[in-house]
Amino acid sequence: QDRLLNALRRSKAPVGVFLMKGIRLQGVIAGFDNFSVQLRRGGTSQLVYKHAISTIAPGEWPAEVSLDELGGG
Repeated sequence: QDRLLNALRRSKAPVGVFLMKGIRLQGVIAGFDNFSVQLRRGGTSQLVYKHAISTIAPGEWPAEVSLDELGGG
């Protein structure tokens, strides 16, 4: 989890974050810790608790993270 989030943060790739309630957030991962993810979009930031996240869908996968490593390839 941390490896993917860190790769997405470094690449500044846009991501879609789907919450457990079905809400979709979009932005760039600006940071994260053990409990939360900070999304930034258009000069505003949102703090999202990890337990509320269902899915993170990157626009494109960072080169340093393979789907095989994540169990999806």
